[in-house]
Amino acid sequence: MSSRLTPAEVVRLAPARPHRQPESYIRKAICDYLCIRRWLVFPVVQGPLSYPGISDLIAVKAGRTVFVEVKTSTGRLSAAQEAFRQAITDAGGEYIVARSIEDVMGLERRK
Repeated sequence: MSSRLTPAEVVRLAPARPHRQPESYIRKAICDYLCIRRWLVFPVVQGPLSYPGISDLIAVKAGRTVFVEVKTSTGRLSAAQEAFRQAITDAGGEYIVARSIEDVMGLERRK
């Protein structure tokens, strides 16, 4: 996605939210938005050697790291994801569950 788009344009370009939107659409929209806001975003590819429950995205900006788990409006964290979230927060890290672009908007203000 071009860095010339404004955050409002990203929101406008994001697919309309039906009752249940696949996580892949939400994840892409969140990645695009954060990149435009100049976050360095690492999508995490799950595999047999992955840390159990690791978040879908890792976003870094100005020395700050945020672990982002993407879920649909009805999605729930698995036991492994709950344990990962707890491990991150116990270590002083930031972890959020994002169900839409709106959940990461203003991430700079949350600290």
